[in-house]
Amino acid sequence: MTPRGVLVLLGGGLIGLMLAALALHIPGADTVGTVDRKHVFVALLAVAAVLYLLAVGVVLRRPTAGGSVLIVLGVAVAMRLVVLFPQPFLSSDMYRYMWDGRVQVAGINPYRYIPADPALQSLRDDAVYPHINRADVAPTIYPPFAQLVFHAVARISPTIVAFKLTMVLFEALACWAMLRVLDLARLPRERVLIYAWNPLAVWAFAGNGHVDAVAIGMLAVALLLRALRRDGWAGAALGAAILVKFLPAAIAPALWRRSWQHGAAWRAPLAAIAMIAVLYLLYIDVGRHVLGSLVWYFSDEDLAQGTGIWLLAGIGLVTPTTPFMADVYGAVVLVGLASLAAWIAFRPRPPAGDAADVRRVCGDAALLAAAVTVAIDPHYPWYFVWLALPCCVRPRWTIIWLAVAPVLLYINPWHERFFWPCLVYLPAAMLAVWEWWRSTARQPLNAIKAVPESP
Repeated sequence: MTPRGVLVLLGGGLIGLMLAALALHIPGADTVGTVDRKHVFVALLAVAAVLYLLAVGVVLRRPTAGGSVLIVLGVAVAMRLVVLFPQPFLSSDMYRYMWDGRVQVAGINPYRYIPADPALQSLRDDAVYPHINRADVAPTIYPPFAQLVFHAVARISPTIVAFKLTMVLFEALACWAMLRVLDLARLPRERVLIYAWNPLAVWAFAGNGHVDAVAIGMLAVALLLRALRRDGWAGAALGAAILVKFLPAAIAPALWRRSWQHGAAWRAPLAAIAMIAVLYLLYIDVGRHVLGSLVWYFSDEDLAQGTGIWLLAGIGLVTPTTPFMADVYGAVVLVGLASLAAWIAFRPRPPAGDAADVRRVCGDAALLAAAVTVAIDPHYPWYFVWLALPCCVRPRWTIIWLAVAPVLLYINPWHERFFWPCLVYLPAAMLAVWEWWRSTARQPLNAIKAVPESP
């Protein structure tokens, strides 16, 4: 069978698995329906992850016929249409987005009150308010650019489908930008499949409307603008992405260009800082409360205590985990990430705008994104999806695995933080060792021998 035929077969399988997984949901249930149904649901997503990895192997190792990118995009759209219209049932986060948008439409700063505050009594209803998590204790955690998106959607069409469609449109923006980046890197456009066919992305954004899609869209725009040597605009786009989800700040050293001529080295960071400052000023009338419940995040997720971190949870099976261990872990992580960032920022690079430079920037972004994500050990599967984006240009199996394997984290049969996450992290560690052994950690998997990678 030709590579194009294999893609059609795998794409059809992915669409079928999306339909089968959706069919397990009991309408009206706030999860899949029952524990057994949810286990089967995750099993289907695991099979979809295998098909996805096979499809990634096809586009990386076997030349595809012209027009294959249309197959890739068509399957990506079909996968999302399957899950776009039903109610979200894997997460209730989108109801907080809808609430924050509603509050802003009413002319109220979303950081001022918790949802249960009597001042917002008139905004409550039976469709959104009862589904808001921690409505009586936590102010919103979402940063200003996310709030602007919530406000815009709530003003245009305050419906579940509208919010989910908005996230899919930001995914479409990401795919468009990465197609342009792939052209500039002189790589096959079919590689956009590495993001577009990820079943975790489908369920996270089209299925449950997570706002991370906005950050991914803006991050892709930042990578494109950096490839086009529009450093200032790239910094502004990165600043917007950071104020959706703070994780994209990790890739800033990858975008930095070491050129002191005409102050080019400072354009991206200054533009990012300016964008962040302007966005916060839009909501600053609440003072320090503009940070929302972010200050409680590390405590709520058991990160400050260390019990929520995979590695420390494993150590905790042998000896009790203490806050001191968490402090040591945090210090080691900070030193490690800072060292990695400095190495990436200051090592020699190809000329800006060159295809090799575009590939290098995306490779550095993927490495930084993976390092910070693994270090904080998110408990939510959708936090890992963004790792697939730069892998469209500079793929590594370790990072691609980390971008899709967390579909397994939609369940946790033993309700603990070590053994079940091992299914994600141990294969990733083995893949990292394998890539290092094969001397491919510095060169991405590359099937197109006619397009040489830079050393």
